[in-house]
Amino acid sequence: MKNVFVKFFGIAAVFAAITLTSCDSEDPNPIGKENTEVIANLEAGILKGTLKEDYILSASTAYSLTGSFIIDNGATLNIPAGTKILADNGGTDVYIAVLMGGQININGTPGNPVVMSSANGNPGDWGGLTLCGKATTTAGTNAQAEVGGFIYGGTDDTDSSGIIRYLQIVGTGAQISLDSQYNGISFYAVGSGTLVDNVAVINGEDDGVEFFGGTVSVSNLYLQDNWDDSIDWTEGWNGSVTNAYITHTSALVEGFSTVFEGDKDNGNPKFNNITAVSTVGGTALQFKLTSGGTIDGLTLIGYDLDLNMKDGAPTSSVIFNDGYTPVAMVEDDDTTPDVDESIFDFALNTTAVPTITADDFPWVSSDISFESSLLQGAVTGNVTLDASVNYSLNSSYIVQSGGKLTIPAGTKITARNGGTGVYIAVLKGGEIDIQGTAANPVVIASADGNPGDWGGLTICGNATTTAGVDATAEIGGFIYGGTNDTDNSGSVTYLVLKGTGAQINSESQYNGISLYAVGSGTTLENISVISGDDDGIEFFGGTASVTNIYLENNSDDAVDWTEGWNGTITNTYISHSVAGFSTAFEGDKENRNPKFVNVTAISKVGGTALQFKKQSGGTITNLYLEGYDKNIDMKDDGPLANVIIDGNAATTTDAYNTGTKVDISTWTWRNASL
Repeated sequence: MKNVFVKFFGIAAVFAAITLTSCDSEDPNPIGKENTEVIANLEAGILKGTLKEDYILSASTAYSLTGSFIIDNGATLNIPAGTKILADNGGTDVYIAVLMGGQININGTPGNPVVMSSANGNPGDWGGLTLCGKATTTAGTNAQAEVGGFIYGGTDDTDSSGIIRYLQIVGTGAQISLDSQYNGISFYAVGSGTLVDNVAVINGEDDGVEFFGGTVSVSNLYLQDNWDDSIDWTEGWNGSVTNAYITHTSALVEGFSTVFEGDKDNGNPKFNNITAVSTVGGTALQFKLTSGGTIDGLTLIGYDLDLNMKDGAPTSSVIFNDGYTPVAMVEDDDTTPDVDESIFDFALNTTAVPTITADDFPWVSSDISFESSLLQGAVTGNVTLDASVNYSLNSSYIVQSGGKLTIPAGTKITARNGGTGVYIAVLKGGEIDIQGTAANPVVIASADGNPGDWGGLTICGNATTTAGVDATAEIGGFIYGGTNDTDNSGSVTYLVLKGTGAQINSESQYNGISLYAVGSGTTLENISVISGDDDGIEFFGGTASVTNIYLENNSDDAVDWTEGWNGTITNTYISHSVAGFSTAFEGDKENRNPKFVNVTAISKVGGTALQFKKQSGGTITNLYLEGYDKNIDMKDDGPLANVIIDGNAATTTDAYNTGTKVDISTWTWRNASL
């Protein structure tokens, strides 16, 4: 944190002196004791005990929260703009609570917010702020809260617990038990008459905010590095959150739970304009039991998993008004079985540019920053990388329509081992310009280069495909396909990819390079894909052609095509030295007769070389195969006449070992490393 803690440190000695002369911090003020002692403490700058009458704090006084401070039924605490409250590092014994019938009015302003924090702002230093109201909750009337044992819940959905405006609260989340912790702000059956606007919760060891039933709504919410859920709700809460900016950026918060967690009955809360950014992966949205909600305006950046329906509830419980839908179920990669095997994980096609950013919260004192070397989010204009910078691909990095990403020669990009959450994609109308050279190729790889560490490169174009116009890709849910066979998605030259092929589900994986309806105007030359857990390169329709491609130990097919692709690959070298791969070539569906000139495929572990499914085929000139158990496999008994090899229809008996090998002795760039 910047600014805030420096000020707190400056007044810490003053607090200590006040505490020593004014009250005994070991002798908490019991509920029911005369209010005169509580008022005397307040006059001395100490918040402790139970307030039973209205009181106004002074912004000129530096207050110390030394224990529990409870605003009783019928009492109102007014906190003016600029007030600072320093919480003792006292764990669960230090908190502020507003009981049913009590009110708190926090009247901060953009220039003078109210700040509540421990001295160092470390997670779990103190409890936080709890409000108890009289609105409805599925827990019933006069329910008992898990924090403090406070009573909450009634029948008045318009109940008011006061006003909270421009409040920054830091270092909360003290542990109560193995199953319970304080949150930054806990709303227990708080009614819609309560105004909550411009609130920041930073460095909480549990949730940022949690709603236990009630009808309260919140606008302009800033949540940074909260360890459990940023926004949590249960017991049928049916208010709304409008404009929220949520981040997970600290190494300390790497094991956080979620951005959203909904639980139990679905009161259909509303969420409008939500941006969440992670540099440490993790899960974005989680819904338990029958919970759900309606979300309008969502941007997720950097999360490994977008949507988790924890107990197998239907995704229809979660409504995305901006058109986002669960587009792919992600394999559960846990090493041990789940307690509940009906757990469903989904990716969302959330590629929108953020509607809410940190700039919308200039009043928040925060040390949050994003390294310029971190690649994630959306490319909307012209973005040019710097070859002298060691970049990290932390998440999805998506070139939007009208955007252009330029990657100069020699650029090295390390992809986080984040599975399906880490990839580069170019949408229809976007462009990528990879400018590698033989001496300085561009390298994009995971640190260890293990198969399936990350996704890969996906390019979507506007050329024709048998899937039709505006088809939906199996990976990412991206839209592709049109009528312009000369469409140009940019240029890719001298590119090395390693460790691609993250598993999406039992049927789908990312490829090293996926070309969805990419047109012939796109340049693709000198490309190497090594150790991919799925295909090296796959064409989904389109007319794109490739020159000089090196494919080594890709676990499925080295070259795969479908949906009527009819481009050309010139100079293909395929190497298999790891057993268990699928094929060197796999063609599927309709035959638009793609061309292959100079193909060399060598296996040290047997396997199948060329496989053609359904009616697929192609024309191959100068083929050399070596070491495969089966050279030609017509998977669905399609006509051999569809496969023309050196001028003749293919046979299942020829050795195909008389062609001239592709000379890769000059392809010294092909195995460049990070």
